[in-house]
Amino acid sequence: MSALVFTIHSKNPERRKLQKVCEVLYEGGVIIYPTDTGFTLGCALANKDAIQKIRQIRKIPEEKALTFLCKDLSNISEFAKVSNLAYKAIKKLIPGPYTFILPASKEVPRYAQDPKRKTAGIRVPDHILSQALLEELGSPIISISAKIEGFEYTHPEELLEKFLNLVDVAVKTDEYNFLGESTVIDMTTDEFKLIRKGAGFNKVMEVLEISE
Repeated sequence: MSALVFTIHSKNPERRKLQKVCEVLYEGGVIIYPTDTGFTLGCALANKDAIQKIRQIRKIPEEKALTFLCKDLSNISEFAKVSNLAYKAIKKLIPGPYTFILPASKEVPRYAQDPKRKTAGIRVPDHILSQALLEELGSPIISISAKIEGFEYTHPEELLEKFLNLVDVAVKTDEYNFLGESTVIDMTTDEFKLIRKGAGFNKVMEVLEISE
């Protein structure tokens, strides 16, 4: 069955539509939605079955930690163990296209962590619609890039169409300003390490001392 499709305004997201999307998330559904880095597959962090469905869609192994979106720095501190040095660094970078690998707190379900390192990837998006969804849901949203190996497109919604039969809800908007994949930084120790060079990398180099 094809997904329900909601077109939500990029600058002034309609609350009624946000509520409908969040109802699906509450009920364990999987959505595809836009963020600052691109179209993303998402579900509620607490829903094991929905996370399993995303793993199947993207062929992500069980041992791979998943990234999720948080609303702000205080939200990050709830779901990760953040050292003073990491806290100061994250504060300078968020919101933006940055994924921070951090030791997971007890609030992060084991099925969303790296089972060996007990870590999770956390982002705070610089994106009005994503932030509105987080605000409405009141909890983190899984954020796994929606991509298909070898598939090239000229407009973002061509990619969205490919996922309509795989998810429960598709969120479209009137304007897309995707930055590309996030820059990933391992902050599990105070010696920060670059895992992936992506969007916003120049700012990372300006504010952090990291090894490539």
